[in-house]
Amino acid sequence: MATALQNLSSYNPSEIPNGKGKRIGIVVSEWNSSITGSLLEGAHDTLVKFGVEKDDIVIETVPGSFELTYGAKLIIEKAGVDAVIILGCVIQGETPHFTYVCQGVTQGATDLNEKYNIPVIYGLLTTNTLEQARARAGGRHGNKGDEAAITALKMIALNEKYKH
Repeated sequence: MATALQNLSSYNPSEIPNGKGKRIGIVVSEWNSSITGSLLEGAHDTLVKFGVEKDDIVIETVPGSFELTYGAKLIIEKAGVDAVIILGCVIQGETPHFTYVCQGVTQGATDLNEKYNIPVIYGLLTTNTLEQARARAGGRHGNKGDEAAITALKMIALNEKYKH
């Protein structure tokens, strides 16, 4: 969790499982693309840094954040992945739209995690301002895409630990 005392992209590299031989999907929203593009770059580069081959990273775009969970479902069912990362950015506006989209994506990701034996990693920024989003997409709070990639590798390792 990002706080004034912790950067999202701070981690001990020796504690991160190796991604060699793993296949990971990333579903990224086109909406707020200046932010989501940075999140995607962070996630992709971190996965490669920890051994995932570029050809084993399946990237799909969807129009908006609400569509992230359907994109993740398709990748789970059709692409033979070990985990899926969803990346999006919803910025608070003047209407309740923000709340509905954030709740829908959150519940959708939870439902996918319960339905499939594949970790679905939540990389949705839910900020009040564009400045807050920038701070979490490569700014002073690091890059949530990095954090999502690290989380994917850790959850794949946990999943494999308990497979029979």
